[in-house]
Amino acid sequence: MIFLQLFWVYLKIGLFNFGGGYAMLSLIQHEIVDKHGWITTQEFTDIVAISQMTPGPIGINSATYVGYTAVLNAGYPPAMAILGSAVTTISVCIPSFILVLLVSYYFTRFRKNKYVEYAFLGLRPATVGLIAAAALLLMTPDNFIDYKSILLFGAAFLLTWKLKVHPILTILLAGIAGLILY
Repeated sequence: MIFLQLFWVYLKIGLFNFGGGYAMLSLIQHEIVDKHGWITTQEFTDIVAISQMTPGPIGINSATYVGYTAVLNAGYPPAMAILGSAVTTISVCIPSFILVLLVSYYFTRFRKNKYVEYAFLGLRPATVGLIAAAALLLMTPDNFIDYKSILLFGAAFLLTWKLKVHPILTILLAGIAGLILY
């Protein structure tokens, strides 16, 4: 039963999301943490952090991790949790896949239509608002920013911007520093 529920929830998330993975984080948290309670707020925060560090789109990465964690938390074995990952990943991608096919077919016909241009102009600020909502949702007491976090951020920023250290090396160094500091 959880597999069908995950499929339906992520199909809705994929269908009604606009603006990328960060914009969908607030919708994911509402559905997965608040409404269904499949994972905790702390698990969600950890999943977002891991999704940012792994290659690929954050929305798809988080869907994969949420599917695994939710099925595992429901008492299923790890092999079934892998199936949960596949279900959520596929279901969040289906609407975008179909929409891109349809848009690519019709966009050349309606590209110069003023109503289409106005629609895209209206979607831009809405997308910024959804990304801001995702940032605010991640600002919980569990994620309190302290001086160590600010220090790590500053060091990572200087390493990549001024010293031109490769971002992957910066992530590894920040991870090591995090282990030491926390």
